[in-house]
Amino acid sequence: MDDTDYGVQIGENKFISKVTVLSHLKTYNLYYEGQNLQLRHREEEGELIVEGLLNIFWGLRRPIRLQMQDDHERIRPPPSSTSWHSGCNLDSQGSPNSTDGQQTTEQSPPTVEVTPPESQPENNGVMTEHIEEDNESSAQLLRTKSDAGVLRRGQRRSPSDQRKIRRHRFSINGHFYNHKTAVFTPAYGSVTNVRINSCMTTPQVLRVLLNKFKIENSPDDFALYLVHTSGERVKLKRSDYPLVLRVMQGPCEQVCKVFLMEEDLGEEVTYDVAQYIKFEMPVLQSFITKLKEEEDREVQKLRRRYTYLRCIIEKQLSCLPEGATCM
Repeated sequence: MDDTDYGVQIGENKFISKVTVLSHLKTYNLYYEGQNLQLRHREEEGELIVEGLLNIFWGLRRPIRLQMQDDHERIRPPPSSTSWHSGCNLDSQGSPNSTDGQQTTEQSPPTVEVTPPESQPENNGVMTEHIEEDNESSAQLLRTKSDAGVLRRGQRRSPSDQRKIRRHRFSINGHFYNHKTAVFTPAYGSVTNVRINSCMTTPQVLRVLLNKFKIENSPDDFALYLVHTSGERVKLKRSDYPLVLRVMQGPCEQVCKVFLMEEDLGEEVTYDVAQYIKFEMPVLQSFITKLKEEEDREVQKLRRRYTYLRCIIEKQLSCLPEGATCM
C-alpha cells in the first residue's frame, strides 16, 4: 500500500499519516476547548475529513473593493408591478385624480391614495410623517405619492429586514459597504475566519473568503502565507490544503498565523534570513562590518596563495633549456 491509502494529503504529492494528523488535531482542539475554533473530523470512504473555522489575518497593503450591495433590488418594484409605471403616467399626464380610484382597487402594494400636494393634511398621520421626511431629503419625491410610497418602503425597514440585510454581508472589523468607503484597506493584523474543510485547496479558501465579504477582486490577486513569530514566512502553493497545514503548525497563533497578502507584494522569508530580521540596525550594521572584514581576509589569503603559485611556476619555467617547448 502507498501513502495515499493511509495518509492525508497536504499538498501536491505530499501526504501525512492519519495518526499524525489526529494527534495534532487532538492538541488543537484541547487548546481551543470551549471555543468555536474547535475542529470536527469524520471519515468518508476511508478518507479523513477535517472541517471548521480557520482564522485568517489581513496583511494587505493595497485597498480592496467591495461589491455594491443588492439593497436597491429590494426597494425597486418587480417588472410586473404597475405602481412604478402608473406613477410615471400620472406625472406625465398631470391629472392624478382621474386614475386614483382605478389604481386603488387594482393594486394592493402600496395602498396609498394619490392626491395633489395641497391635500396632504387630509391624509392619515403616518403618511404625512413619511412625506415630510421625504420632503426634507429630496423635493422631487413628491411628484406622485406612489413614488414616495415605494421609496418609503426602502427607507423604513422592520428590525427583521435589517437583520437579514446585515446577515447578507459580513463586515470587515465593523466595516459594511458604503459608497464613499467601498474601496479601503483592512487594518493590518486584524483577524477574520472562514468555515472550510481539509479537502479545500488554497484557491478555494481564497474564494470563500472573498465571497464572504463580497469583494470584487479576483482570488488570483491574493495568496496565503504562514507567518511565524521568528519572522519566517512561507507562501502556500495553489495545490496546498490550508486547514491541514494550519493544524500541523500547532494551535497557538502566537507562534504561527495564516495571513492574506497580495500575490505580487508578498515575499517569502527563509528561516536563516528570519533570524536576523528582529535585530536593530546598529547590530545588523556590525554584522555587515564583520562579514566584510572576513571577506577581506579571505581575499588576501587567495591573493597570497596565487602569488606564491605564480612564483613557483615562473621559477620552473626559467630552469627549462632554451630549446625545450611546452607540450
